[in-house]
Order: sequence, then C-alpha cells, then structure tokens
Amino acid sequence: MNILGKRKIWYLISGIFLIASIASLSVWRLKPGIDFAGGTLWELEFKNATNKNAIVDVLKEQGISPIVSSTGANSYLIKMQTIDQAQKEKILQGLSTKVGESAEKSYQTVGPTVSKDLRKKAIIAVILASIAIIFYIAWAFRGVPRPASSWRFGICAILALTHDLIIALGLYSILGHFIGVEVDSLIIVALLTIMGFSVHDTIVVFDRIRENLKKNPSYSFEQNCNNAIVQTMARSLNTSLTVILVLLTLFLLGGASIKYFVLGLLVGITAGTYSSIFVASPLLVTWQNFSIRKKGKLTS
Repeated sequence: MNILGKRKIWYLISGIFLIASIASLSVWRLKPGIDFAGGTLWELEFKNATNKNAIVDVLKEQGISPIVSSTGANSYLIKMQTIDQAQKEKILQGLSTKVGESAEKSYQTVGPTVSKDLRKKAIIAVILASIAIIFYIAWAFRGVPRPASSWRFGICAILALTHDLIIALGLYSILGHFIGVEVDSLIIVALLTIMGFSVHDTIVVFDRIRENLKKNPSYSFEQNCNNAIVQTMARSLNTSLTVILVLLTLFLLGGASIKYFVLGLLVGITAGTYSSIFVASPLLVTWQNFSIRKKGKLTS
C-alpha cells in the first residue's frame, strides 16, 4: 500500500478543508462567549410551559438583546450583556408578570477585565502547549538515525496539530455565524484535548518510523515511513473509532450544555486521526526529500 506515493492527494484534501476554515475565520470570525466577551449567564426554570420568544420579548422591552436557549422542560439559559442587581429584579418582575413564575437554577456574571484576562490565558495555554510538544518530541526522537532530524519530527507534529486546530476553529466559526454557537472556556478545553489526542496518534506513527529506520537502514526514508504508516494504521483507526463512538453517543444523548464541546472533539479527533496518517508523515517525507535535494545541489 503506497500511501506516501499519493501524498499530493492528501495535501489537496487537507488544503480544501484548511482554506474553507481559514476563509470562515477571516470572514465570520469566532463568536466569543461570556467567558471571553463578558456578560451575564442566567438559567431559569419556569413553573408553567412557555417558549423562548416570550422571554426574549420581555428582555427586549427593557433594552436587552439576549440569546435564549432551552436546557430542558420549561428551563432556559439566557445570555446577555452584564446587568446589575436592580436590572435583575426588574427583569424577574417582567417575566413573572408576562411569562410566569420561575426559579433560578444558576446565575453568573463575568466582567470585561476578567474576560480579557481569560482570553489572554487561553491563547498562552495553546502556545505554551505547542512549544512544549516540539521540545518533547525533539528530545524523545534525539536518537533517530541520520540524516533524519529529531527537530523535523517535532515541527511536523505541530504542523499536523495546527491543521487539526484550524479545522476545529473553522467549525466553530461556521456554527457561530449560522446558529449562534459561542466560544467559551469549555471550547478551549476541547482544543487542548484535541492537541493531546492528535499528538499521541502522531507519535505512535513517528515511533514506528524511528524503529524502521534503525532496522532497515538500506531502505529509503520514504519506504520506511510508508511501512510505518501501514503497520500502525489499523491501531490508529481502531483507537480513534472507539473514542469517536463514545463522543457520538454523548453528542446524541448528552445534555445541551456539552453538545458543541463534544461536536468539536468529534471533528478535531477525526481530523487528528487523518492528519497523523496522511499529513504528519507525508510532511516529514517531503521535508526530508527537499533537504536531500538541496544538499545534493550544494555538493555538486
């Protein structure tokens, strides 16, 4: 099975998804949630049956533009700009009069200073994790036979990882534009989880490449990489499939509060499985072949 011989096809498929994701992020951007934009998150459970339009109408009468979503039978989650205690009491009075009695299930307010700090920390967390992964893989693969470079292993793993994160972020950008899905701290957890899973899968393939380079020094670098992919493909697919089935069950049967967190994991882990086989190793081979050609031109 010559997987690396068809790497231009794999690059094309990845390119299509990356261009679509980057275009979505450029045009529509991400819709920040309360964690990153600031505001109030309020969950109410009404005694009588109602609908979200009635709740929206009451809030709009008081100059508030909310996002209201159902979280259960007669239970609704209201997202809006920051309000004070006086506004809260006024809203409750209006809801009681026009919609019905309600009980507060949760109430959370995040100020603009806190949200800015959370946004900064989220970006730093992703950057630090990426740098740590590069150094770890470079150290772990320091014994790889020449002319292969351990730093190339680390950088190719991060490039594949970036591929997965961009696709996941593109999904949230599209969902945010069409159905109002917001990016909050739970989504950042999803992205960090995708990073961990994607790198884990890539390292399995890279480790087999290292073993093959030591066992079969007479084979070309591309042959050893292709053999490693074939040898580990069944394991990678089986491992990912078990995780995807669990996530699919959670997405279909889980609560509304984790629905888009799970969806992001589903897309990210699927992309991570693809990239560990069809992106990371092909990039490594392409870089290695380019290095050999460049070295040959310099010595000729």
